[in-house]
Amino acid sequence: MQTKGPTHPPSATAPAPDPAPTPAAATWALWALWLASRAVLLLLVFKVWVMPGPDVTSDVHVTYQNWYRVLSEGTFPQTDITWQYPPAAALAILSPAVLPWLEYAHAFFVLAFLADAAGFALLLRAGRGSGRSRHGAWVWTAGVPLLGPTVYARYDVMVTVVAVGGLLALARRPRLAGALIGFGAMLKVWPALLLAGVLRRTTWVWTVVTAAVVAAAFALAMPGAFAFLTFQRDRGTEVESLGALVLHVARQYGWQGQVLLNYGSMEFIGPHVETVSRGAMVLTVAVFGWLLFWRWRARPGALGASSERIVWGPAVPALAALVAVLMFTVTSRVISPQYLVWLVGVAAVCVTFRGSGVGPAAWVLVAASGVTLVEFPLYFGDVVSSTPLGLVLLFLRNGLLVAATLMAADRLWELTVGGGDRSAPAPEGAGGSDDDREPPRESLPTG
Repeated sequence: MQTKGPTHPPSATAPAPDPAPTPAAATWALWALWLASRAVLLLLVFKVWVMPGPDVTSDVHVTYQNWYRVLSEGTFPQTDITWQYPPAAALAILSPAVLPWLEYAHAFFVLAFLADAAGFALLLRAGRGSGRSRHGAWVWTAGVPLLGPTVYARYDVMVTVVAVGGLLALARRPRLAGALIGFGAMLKVWPALLLAGVLRRTTWVWTVVTAAVVAAAFALAMPGAFAFLTFQRDRGTEVESLGALVLHVARQYGWQGQVLLNYGSMEFIGPHVETVSRGAMVLTVAVFGWLLFWRWRARPGALGASSERIVWGPAVPALAALVAVLMFTVTSRVISPQYLVWLVGVAAVCVTFRGSGVGPAAWVLVAASGVTLVEFPLYFGDVVSSTPLGLVLLFLRNGLLVAATLMAADRLWELTVGGGDRSAPAPEGAGGSDDDREPPRESLPTG
């Protein structure tokens, strides 16, 4: 009879599994990734490393600096058709004056970096506590640098941080949220779309009052504060937009249009371009109609698809903002590379809420940012020339944007009209990803 040797408990012979990373370790890893990726961006904009393709910093070195000189004289650049921004944009253009020991462009890059840091810190702090997640900080950390040096060579990152602050303040500081949204709208209009999911009248009032005060102050102090309205209205179809895909394909079949620098961007000029531009505006009106229908159908207290009363969870205002910004970006006549930072910022706020279910759409937007870097500046010549490679890149990037829009809109409808998952959220660490758990639902007050 064969005898067995002494048995030992598994712990005596097998190595113990590695402990799960602590929250502190995860935070340090996140900071390390943020610092490393931003160091690369700074090396690129300061031209220690040079990225192939067009020089994306020329807007700061030439255009912004010319605007700075005009604005410093107390007037807006009324005769410059490339000035297409609300009056508070002057503050962003003039901001390098706070670092007088640096030349204009270098000061601007440093301020863009500091704005990026502020956005990261806001999202990291917002990810703490019950019902919150650090996923927002991860989306910001990954998505912003994938846009390459363009993100520090435009003032959009500054606007996005103001918008992020406004969205994060909605739940507990509605007056501050309204003030930030109103100020953001005077920087670059699009933050006004953050009101799509706002119920509190207080926030609406503070938004309107802030925007009106800022607009009036600039109108009284500096001539030409609203000249941008005419210049924006006259823009055509930019080569990276969704509508431009029609013209890129038409080029393959003999369409004789061309691409020229027009109103500060590369736009199609030729037969039927105006028709495509009008089609884009029709789509914009259509998505606005959808948002109005959603607001009516999803009003708190109404009966949802499951015959239960609709209530809004804490993630709904941010998710509605993301859907609104996505819809208006995708249907716009212009989709400039820097617009992606708006989408990444708002998506990052959404995934800060556990159970928002926006994680997949957010990471699709991160992927779209990476494709955008390949499309501009790396292979922008192919895009302008409508080569097969340029077409593939545009179809891929714009396809990702459309997919993210549909995913976010579907989730918004599910969380409100569809009833979502009304069960209480699982305790932290109780299995499943953060984005799989539904936040506690509540009906937001209106005053």
